[in-house]
Amino acid sequence: MSEHNWGLLKRMTMKISFLLLGLLGCSFLCASVISFSKIKAAAAKKYTIEQFLNTKRYCAGAFSFDEEKILFSSDESGIFNVYSISVDGGNQTQLTPSTNHSFILLSGFPNDERFLYASDGLGNELDHIFLQNLDGSVRDLTPWAHAKSQFSGWSKDQSSFFFLSNSRDPKFMDLYEMDVETFQPKMLYQNQGGLNFSAISADKRYVALTKTISANSSEFYLYDLSANVLENIAPHEGDIQYKPVDFSVDSRYLYYLTDQDSEFIYLKRLNIGSGATEVVESHPWDIFFCSFSHTGKYRVTGINEDGKTVIHIHDQETNKKVLLPKLPEGEITQVSISKTEKSMLFYVNGDRSPSDLYYYNFETSSFHKLTTSLSSEINSADLVDAEIVRYPSYDGTLIPALYYKPKEIQKDKKLPALIWVHGGPGGQSRIGYSYLIQYLVNHGYPVLSVNNRGSSGYGKSFFKAADHKHGEADLDDCIWAKRFLITTGTIDEDKIGIMGGSYGGYITLAALAFRPGEMAIGVDIFGVSNWVRTLQSIPSWWETHREALYEKIGNPETETAYLESISPLFHADNIKKPLLVIQGANDPRVLKVESDQIIEAVNKNGIPNQYLIFDDEGHGFLKKQNQMKAATVILEFLDEHLK
Repeated sequence: MSEHNWGLLKRMTMKISFLLLGLLGCSFLCASVISFSKIKAAAAKKYTIEQFLNTKRYCAGAFSFDEEKILFSSDESGIFNVYSISVDGGNQTQLTPSTNHSFILLSGFPNDERFLYASDGLGNELDHIFLQNLDGSVRDLTPWAHAKSQFSGWSKDQSSFFFLSNSRDPKFMDLYEMDVETFQPKMLYQNQGGLNFSAISADKRYVALTKTISANSSEFYLYDLSANVLENIAPHEGDIQYKPVDFSVDSRYLYYLTDQDSEFIYLKRLNIGSGATEVVESHPWDIFFCSFSHTGKYRVTGINEDGKTVIHIHDQETNKKVLLPKLPEGEITQVSISKTEKSMLFYVNGDRSPSDLYYYNFETSSFHKLTTSLSSEINSADLVDAEIVRYPSYDGTLIPALYYKPKEIQKDKKLPALIWVHGGPGGQSRIGYSYLIQYLVNHGYPVLSVNNRGSSGYGKSFFKAADHKHGEADLDDCIWAKRFLITTGTIDEDKIGIMGGSYGGYITLAALAFRPGEMAIGVDIFGVSNWVRTLQSIPSWWETHREALYEKIGNPETETAYLESISPLFHADNIKKPLLVIQGANDPRVLKVESDQIIEAVNKNGIPNQYLIFDDEGHGFLKKQNQMKAATVILEFLDEHLK
């Protein structure tokens, strides 16, 4: 999965999406699936970054009102715009003309060819909801300055849609309904208690809400709009997560995800009238999203199975799993079923192929591919699949990881390598295409993508294991990844670097500052250098998660000394290895000053360093020209200091 694709994985986890965003009963020997005694394979063709970025990215997806077309967003033009394509395939039609702002499709209109899309201010994350009319004119439906708005679905009669906005109070998202005749918003729920909206019933009587208690616990509320009554549905002690997902079509039941009495997240439903609950679906992995088709005929659930999305579709009437034909290799994501429930669209994403859009017909059990994302200049056979491995950390805990090996790796020619750290805290490195990882591997750098303790997807105990130990326990998991690489017999132990974006950028800086002899170089992409400042300057719209974030990492008002002890900026004199820092100037999560100051501090050490700033990006780089520049600089930096 690309860490920078905006909007691709909004429902990927019920864990709190934080700042930047063992449970395995087998030994290390049986957990590892890699054989290192293979004969040298034929060398893969080397590709330029221009060839890699001739690949197109696709995201979002919705049927047109007549179900004859599919709408989606693509960066084929160099920046994300909205496109359409016939359900039968053929040429794509670009519907929006942006050259500088990303336009991400939200939804088509139910009765004509108008559509909604989201766009922000060059990465500042203050999204507005825009309407494109039939004549191509555009209207900002949420024009409030300095406010963030989020589309939250259509009413059941499709005469209006719901959205959230912090226009009234920057700290809290209120719930609104937008009538599509007048386009006058009406506030349905004023969020004065710091709650998080999840769903509204078809009859518009009930609103499902949660309150974040900590990173590991939440409360679950049902608000009766007609009676103006707010009820705590599941009062509890201890750490339990609740995530309402949707109401039944008849508004009698509320479906929700929880990890109550379980390591993993499963699906339950609440009978609103009687208060009775029952388990609907569970697996030995997290269910991380659930959705329903228009009349409730189909239930779609996504299971996070060892870093790979597995989709289940159930017929609600028979409660039986829908038998689908053999679909393409890779993971299926972003499933959307048409209003008539005759067809669905979905994406397929694999390590060697970016997300492509597919169309499936329930009546004929047939499917076909609508897009081709990978550049025609690249042979996917030259790319590599991730191998799922587990290695023991300092205390014996098995750490899951994804290992990407160059095609020509061999034991008699040791290579430099990279340890890749995902964002978070609480994120997860997952199976799926990353142009940057494939580019680096294609140019001779093995990459081990670590899911250190504190990562989501491996049970709540593993997720909690790094609380108030960030830059310590999780850092050492990444340091011990170096030992794993050395044991392969194919890696030069003196040429192992560390790299990551967001929270992974923090771990990169922490590795250089707190374990200065371990890594040969560091590549920090918008990483935190000073936790005190970052926690004091979190975006206003994260207010409902502030205390949970403090509990997970530390409170900047009461634990200043502790936070300084885990902040690389205050220990930058220890950094003795080359460092590359890349930053978006408009980043609202990790402010540019974080990168400015770490570079200033490293300069005093006389250490080789490089600093790349993008003035038109935020927390993640969406423009192809910027992605190309960043990847080029990264590879040149690695070639200079590791090779």
